[in-house]
Amino acid sequence: MIVHTAHTDFEQRTRPLRPELLGHAYRMLASIQDAEDAVQESYLRAWRGYGAFEGRSSIRTWLYRIVTNVCLRALEDRGRRALPTGLGGPGDDPAAALEQWPELPWVEPIPDAMLAGSASAAVDPLTVVTQRHSVRLAFIAALQHVPPRQRAVLILREVLAFSAAEVAEMLETTPAAVNSLLQRARSQLDDADLSEGAIDGAAFSQRDSAHQRQLLDRFVAAMHAHDIEALVATLTADAVFEMPPFPTWFRGAETIGRMVWSQSPAKGPGDHLLVPTSANGQPALGLYMPDDDGVHRAFNLQVLTLTPSGISHVVAFFDLRLFARFGLPEVADGVSQRPTPSGADGVTRARPPQHRDQGEGEDSPSE
Repeated sequence: MIVHTAHTDFEQRTRPLRPELLGHAYRMLASIQDAEDAVQESYLRAWRGYGAFEGRSSIRTWLYRIVTNVCLRALEDRGRRALPTGLGGPGDDPAAALEQWPELPWVEPIPDAMLAGSASAAVDPLTVVTQRHSVRLAFIAALQHVPPRQRAVLILREVLAFSAAEVAEMLETTPAAVNSLLQRARSQLDDADLSEGAIDGAAFSQRDSAHQRQLLDRFVAAMHAHDIEALVATLTADAVFEMPPFPTWFRGAETIGRMVWSQSPAKGPGDHLLVPTSANGQPALGLYMPDDDGVHRAFNLQVLTLTPSGISHVVAFFDLRLFARFGLPEVADGVSQRPTPSGADGVTRARPPQHRDQGEGEDSPSE
């Protein structure tokens, strides 16, 4: 009975914190699976040590200390995860054959649904927005340039707003050392040239969600119609398109248009089928392509960054295991393409565009 009561008390106090702890582990590790493993290990450690928890700090602070240190241990023997833009300059030939690097540990997206409820109702709205934006792909990729201990301090201090004294206790160091680590972490972000603009797209969505829905509708319609000119028109002039595990990435709306025309297996209107979802606090789309029998199968998961002037960044993940993570089917059999474009839930829906006459293009290379 005593054990049962302790377990019930532990569950009641710690379960509500699990989504935000998962978000913390994801910021540290940039991988869904690694983050889930770290949180699971942390909860096992917390349960074993719960009897000795004296309440000198809050249960939330105590759990963050455990998760942070589990993540730091996990990072000791691992190379950093990356996106293609973090490996070198853009490609110069959008029609060239693309080589995969499946052995490289890539940054992964995370479904928004996995982080739902990660902000306490007692937290002010500005903090909620900040924490949501701090899982955006640009910020997650930028964090991977920062050494693990500095990364932990940056997240704990500037995203989660723990005090220097609290972080010092978590890391068994001094507040002065924490402040020094924070300064170095900020410098690393500056060197990576990614510290600014990581959440600009989110600011756009907060200001003008109707414009965002319209822009997404135009992108979906252009892809469905295989209308490259219309697709290019949805992008900013200096837009970026990257496709892990392919290390080559492309910059510029016109270049991206030529790349899609050259590399996509699509033959014409209707081949690109897009199903909406959300990842990292950003709009996302599951792309399905027809096989030889005309059945639309999972092809890639695209995470988009939207700005007032257009779509500035597309990351197309070709790890098909992500579809199950996002609750998307492997085969888009029976998936509706005619939902309302601006439904009550605020999610943009795919819809069939007006088809235009289009000549035959060159055969695209196989995947």
